[in-house]
Order: sequence, then structure tokens, then C-alpha cells
Amino acid sequence: MPVDRLLPTPEAHDLIELSREIADKVLEPIAADYEKQERYPDEAFRALGAAGLLSLPYPEEFGGGAQPYEVYLQVLEELGARWAAVAVAVSVHSLSCHPLFAYGTEEQKQRWLPDMLSGNLIGAYSLSEAHAGSDAAALRCRAVASADGYRLTGTKAWITNGGKADYYTLFARTGEGSRGISCFLVPADLEGLSFGKPEEKMGLRAVPTTTAAYDNALLPADRLIGAEGQGLPIAFSALDSGRLGIAAVATGIAQRALDDAVAYAKDREAFGRPIIDHQGLGFVLADMAAAVDSARATYLDAARRRDAGLPYSRQASVAKLTATDAAMKVTTDAVQVLGGYGYTQDFPVERYMREAKITQIFEGTNQIQRLVIARSLANG
Repeated sequence: MPVDRLLPTPEAHDLIELSREIADKVLEPIAADYEKQERYPDEAFRALGAAGLLSLPYPEEFGGGAQPYEVYLQVLEELGARWAAVAVAVSVHSLSCHPLFAYGTEEQKQRWLPDMLSGNLIGAYSLSEAHAGSDAAALRCRAVASADGYRLTGTKAWITNGGKADYYTLFARTGEGSRGISCFLVPADLEGLSFGKPEEKMGLRAVPTTTAAYDNALLPADRLIGAEGQGLPIAFSALDSGRLGIAAVATGIAQRALDDAVAYAKDREAFGRPIIDHQGLGFVLADMAAAVDSARATYLDAARRRDAGLPYSRQASVAKLTATDAAMKVTTDAVQVLGGYGYTQDFPVERYMREAKITQIFEGTNQIQRLVIARSLANG
């Protein structure tokens, strides 16, 4: 992993070192076994929460780390380089906190946000449905106002941390059209809420992805976040940040695949010398390194714009597109560098390749990112 990073403060350097230490000692030793067993890493989240790594981009007032996004994303990259599933879950948890922080009332924030940021409560983001992935405005899950709150009915899909989270940031229909969607904070023990069997996934197996079914579940009215009908703007404001989180995780996966490929190429000999000294392979590794550096540069550019209060939606899509495509290419090339060993589970590069694929799909497919970028050019 790269040791020298351009970070804004000495505190940020210490934070990156802390992240590496925890990732090396807590995450990496158990990652492969937990992925094979599809075992949920409760202790990993407790360790990250105790170290303050689940609250980094939020203010100290609510127990956050008050770190710029530029720093938070580099922490995510370090986690992603050791265990992508945990890093994705951390990104999703941070995403699930954003609506409450940005749109909640002061009373709501004081009541729930400290436990969310401390890691006492782990969150999930519940926007997608089986027929409404990229088209969030087409969702059908309904929240009908009643005298004692909201009655929730319908099914959500593709929920990271589904069945394991302590709360769900839910988007449901309270009216018609794109202005008829609202945001809610749903406790996991809500009567009438149930979860489907975890999806049998190619990668990220330790953290479940499930459906959630609401069967006339009664949610108290004070669980509405923001105003009725404000749900889509709330969702989209969080998704730009979430895309940067996935870009950082993808960069971590790619960096680790590059590191493993370089180490193998230095050690493996062919025709009397290390294979890294053969130009054909050296050029492959050079292209891999260029892709990783480019990925990191795009997410940091977007993060710095976000930290400066500048528009960054297009840059977030560029970062997500660039970093995840890079991760797919770099991990595939790493398997090739290791040859037959790369295709076996004796080496972790095959897992990196499986993990990289999903980064091109969630938080908006890369086709959607291209659409966002093209529209920004047309309207600019």
C-alpha cells in the first residue's frame, strides 16, 4: 500500500496510520475465512466504531470525527484494500446517516445521531426495489399517513446489511410522481418488517444483501426525515457522496491487487530472471499502476470540491466510473499476472476480481454514471 499520501494535516496522517493498523490487525486476518463462511463481521464493526472510524465525515457535536471527505475516503480505501465487504458496509452506514444529519430536525439529530455515529447502531440504505434500481422515482413501497403515524406496505431490494442493521433509511411513496416520495428512519425491530433470504452473491459474501418486506407496519410519525415529498432530493444528495465511497473502496481493491501482482512478479522467475523484468509483463504492471493512480486522483478531486462547497455531482460520477472500471481491469490483470495460481483460492486475487465487479453496478451502474456525465456536458 502507498505509504506517502498528500494529506491536509498531521492529524489526518495519524488517522490513516490508525486505519492501516486496525485493518491489518482486525480485518485482514479473518477476511478470507469470513467471506467463505458468509459470516457477518460484528467484531470488525465494533472495532471500527470504537476507533471512531464510522463517524469521520460528521461534526463533533454529534460524536463525529469532523474530518474532510478527502480524508474519510482515504480511510475507506485503506479498509477496502484489506476487506472490501466491510469497507462497503462502512460506506453504506455513512450514507444511511446523511439524510438524518442533513434534513432531520434538531430533536431528531440529538435523539438518534450520536448512537449512529458511534457505531452503537449500524445502518442500511433502503432505496432500490426489484423493478426500480436505476430509476428511483419508480419505487412503489408506500407509506400511508394515519392518525398514529405511517402504515408501510411493500418490498425493498438490494439492501446491504439487510437483516443485520439496527435501522434502515427508507424511501417510500407518500404521494404520486417524483414529488411523492418521502424519507423515513425505520428501526430494525419494527413490527411488520421482515427480511428475505440473503442473496447468493459472487463476492462481498460476509455482509448480507437482502430484500425487506413491510406488511402494514406502523411507523411513528416522528420517524419522517425532512418534509413529505422531499425524499428524492434527499436520496440524490446522499448518493453523490455514496458514489465517492464506492470509488474509494474500488481504488483500495485495485491497489491491493496491484501490490500482490508486483510482489508475485518480483518473486517468480522465468528464463533466469524475475518475471517483472520481462518487458511484456512490466508494461502490464505499469498500466495497472497508472489505472490505480488515476482512480485515486479522480475521487480525491471530487472530494476536495465537496469539502470546498463546490458542485461535485459530475466529478462524483467520473470518480465512480473511473475507479470501478479501473478496479475491474486491474484485478483481472492481477489474475493474469499470477497465471494458474491467480485462478485458485490459494491466492486472494481471484476474490479481488469478484469483489471489483459489483462496484461497477451498485450506487448507480456505470451506464448511469455515463448518463449523468453526458447530461452535465449537455446542460453546462
